[in-house]
Amino acid sequence: MATTTVQDNNKLVRYTKEINREFVRENLFSPYMSADLNAIIRIRQELKAGGEQMNIPLVTKLRGSGTGSGTLVGNEEKIDNYGMRLWVDWARHAVTTKKSDRQKDSADIFSEAKPLLSDWGKERQRDDLIEAFMALPSELAPANLGSDAGDTVNGIRYEAASAAQLNAWTAANSDRVLFGSTVSNYSATHATALANIDTTEKMSGAVLSLSKRRAMNANPAIKPYKVKTGYEYFVTFMGTNTFRDFKLDADVKAANKDARARDVSTNPIFQDGDLIYDGVIVRQVPEISNYVTDVWTSLTTAGGSSGRIEPYFFCGQQAAVLAWGQMAKPTFRKEDDYGFIAGVGTEMCFATGKMFKKHPMDGSSLKQWGMLSGFIAAPLDA
Repeated sequence: MATTTVQDNNKLVRYTKEINREFVRENLFSPYMSADLNAIIRIRQELKAGGEQMNIPLVTKLRGSGTGSGTLVGNEEKIDNYGMRLWVDWARHAVTTKKSDRQKDSADIFSEAKPLLSDWGKERQRDDLIEAFMALPSELAPANLGSDAGDTVNGIRYEAASAAQLNAWTAANSDRVLFGSTVSNYSATHATALANIDTTEKMSGAVLSLSKRRAMNANPAIKPYKVKTGYEYFVTFMGTNTFRDFKLDADVKAANKDARARDVSTNPIFQDGDLIYDGVIVRQVPEISNYVTDVWTSLTTAGGSSGRIEPYFFCGQQAAVLAWGQMAKPTFRKEDDYGFIAGVGTEMCFATGKMFKKHPMDGSSLKQWGMLSGFIAAPLDA
């Protein structure tokens, strides 16, 4: 018996018009970004009226003891002030397609251009903020400012810093850096301080509390962030591996079990999200761990016994700044070959930077303003 089979070209093929896009996480820094002085990441928009540089004045509190009934003339105190400079640059991206390809398209892929460009913009701002938190303060313009690639991260990027620059930053910020779980791990030689971190020194409730005490005793003071209810918190951003160890810490687990509501909908034992411990909001930013793997690769073997180290950013008010020259806006290709080529893009002009000021004592070293930089052992999952 002869059985009819369907030739390959006649086989039914159905194409879905629903396009699956790769997941892009919202900017996890967004809840802590605003124009308020109280903000962790301050948004500044003065350069929307034009200009490449912005000056941000910083003033510390008076520290003198004053006088009683003695003569005040000649015993006045000088106001310690500094102007931090920030440079903005352009960030642009676009996609194009020809009419011949749009004719063949079964799923209208080009319609995804705008949301894809929107996702790209969110990722660019998030990644630049991570780089800015990790960067070393510098009074010079970014290395690639105004180049074809542009440079929207102010400061010296950690992966580009020399050993001498890392040592100078570590020494200048000795009161607002923490290596591992003990203050005694500190060394003015950055590589030595990292090597002093034992593989067992993972993030915990005790390390977070130590970070808080270091921040509270820093000079200039690191001010806590105030929420609308009036409570004061510090905010710590950490990667997935650091957050994993913190969440598994016995003290943190006990606090969530014994002091938090026990229902499944709100208790962090069951639900993902921010943790709160000892007046510190702990927020997981997975891309911080990715940066260690892909960019700050020296940290993958920098700890004791060549252990993997991850940074965490313990923040108070005005830890960083996001300055806008132009908010993101859509752009369209004009050179369209008589309408045959369609192109859509996005452009924005902005800058990210860690807040800092010049040290009043030596007049040259630069101290970060509103944050403590922590380094902790954070091995990858086995």
